[in-house]
Amino acid sequence: MSKYETVIGIEVHAQLKTKTKLFGSSSTKFGDAPNSNIDPVCLGLPGALPVLNKEAVRMAVMAGLALNCKIRNTSVFSRKNYFYPDLPKGYQISQFDKPICEDGYLDIEVNGETKRIGITRIHMEEDAGKLVHQGADSIAGSTHSHVDLNRAGTPLIEIVSEPDIRTAEEAKAYVEALRQIVQHIGVCDGNMDEGSMRADSNVSIRLKGAKEFGTRTECKNLNSFRSLERSINVERARQEELIEAGGEVIQETRNYDDTTQKTSSLRSKEDAHDYRYFPEPDLPPLVLTQKYVDDIKATLPELPKAKILRYKNDFGLSDFDCKVLIGDVTIDTYFGECITNKDGSSEKELCKWIVGDFNALLKETEDDFGSTKVKPQQLVSLVSLIEKGTISGKMAKEILEKMVKTGDDPQA
Repeated sequence: MSKYETVIGIEVHAQLKTKTKLFGSSSTKFGDAPNSNIDPVCLGLPGALPVLNKEAVRMAVMAGLALNCKIRNTSVFSRKNYFYPDLPKGYQISQFDKPICEDGYLDIEVNGETKRIGITRIHMEEDAGKLVHQGADSIAGSTHSHVDLNRAGTPLIEIVSEPDIRTAEEAKAYVEALRQIVQHIGVCDGNMDEGSMRADSNVSIRLKGAKEFGTRTECKNLNSFRSLERSINVERARQEELIEAGGEVIQETRNYDDTTQKTSSLRSKEDAHDYRYFPEPDLPPLVLTQKYVDDIKATLPELPKAKILRYKNDFGLSDFDCKVLIGDVTIDTYFGECITNKDGSSEKELCKWIVGDFNALLKETEDDFGSTKVKPQQLVSLVSLIEKGTISGKMAKEILEKMVKTGDDPQA
């Protein structure tokens, strides 16, 4: 048993699902040709003035409400000054001391117990561009790098937790729960592979029972739950070994390599004063009325936790069923459409086929519930045939295999 306690804070960057950028008119579409979605604002051209995307504001407020935050009546945008090749302006428009949302929380479930994680703030900011390294997957070993500014200016919310997390398992559960919420309320697609949701972990250790925090290190841009969990465990072990050997932890940003499962130093960690924050002179304070916030609150969809309770109480679904449905918004949406179209079919039987054989077939064909040829009404018809005794479960599976390939009705 270690004599040290781990203290973890998580910063999650979530790209908002707007059609255009936070302050410019170019598209936010992912995967287009490099430097094809650009505009004068994200390029930092002289005289270009930012215009705030009102849809991004609505989505940020929606996220804050879903995470039990207080919504500021007046928030302020600031310039965060630093030099990097993927930031043409030389500064990032962000929010500093007056963010749009603050003082929230998120309850997570770990090992059957509920734990509340405080959320310090949610602020809006624009994303930077992207460096594409040639000759290697990272800057180490690459021969040169290209700058792709398609991502520059994409609207982000940064969700900053309190240092309430104590284990890598809790950190994973927290980010998973966050992802489910932003997906289900429709503000972010949560696609970590494409970088639309990224996590930074701040890790320190201290003697159990101590009140003072230890020196923290930050691992940035962790784009999978596995990387997040592993990087925290690796960094915790490194810090403990260093302290036990008589060394000191340095406040710095470190890179986690999932191949070697090691962290390495990137740069000394900056503090707020290093960025020379000052109010953005080209944007007035953002003023939100209580009516505006209340109107958004009225449109807030059912949150994952409430939906799980409804599925269990109304449909008799198991914990496993709920985990599969809520864990993938496309599956849950498909299930919801089946329920809407059901013709006497049992919700439990529909769920059994969706999370079981149908899900397995789609994985085999590298398809998903968002693009499958099988319409919800067709699956409802298939399950209805089973429940009426017209076909057996074995026959239904064979028919479903054909439906996945052709999109035909079950009676065809």
